Amino acid sequence: MELDTKQIMEIIPHRPPFLLVDRITDLVPGESVVAIKNVTMNEPHFQGHFPGNPVMPGVLIVESMAQAGAVAILCKDEFKGRTAYFGGIKNAKFKKMVTPGDTLRLEVQIDKLKGKVGMGNGKAYVGDEVACAAEFIFIIGD
Repeated sequence: MELDTKQIMEIIPHRPPFLLVDRITDLVPGESVVAIKNVTMNEPHFQGHFPGNPVMPGVLIVESMAQAGAVAILCKDEFKGRTAYFGGIKNAKFKKMVTPGDTLRLEVQIDKLKGKVGMGNGKAYVGDEVACAAEFIFIIGD
């Protein structure tokens, strides 16, 4: 299943400038998602991170993976209209700088979901190189 930005915003509550997913290219509700984030110089964080050497903050790469994962969870009927919150981030590793002009491919797996709490893991790629990998704990709110 593929989704565009408008369809993504029907599932998760994030909005620009904090919507960090541009397109979903593959989606298995409740299980996995592959998403795209096009990194552009127009993003507000590049004004100060870092002047003359723009680098996407690692926390925003992790957030983009979490938003993609939230699409996989919140598109399920029982969670429609809800919000997924971070419960924890484990084993985050940053392996490559992400700069304007890069395209992030976000691959997220939902490993466990019990009630309103779950665990997942994700990788963000630039080309075939892993830029970031992390494990997530999430809580689904009302």
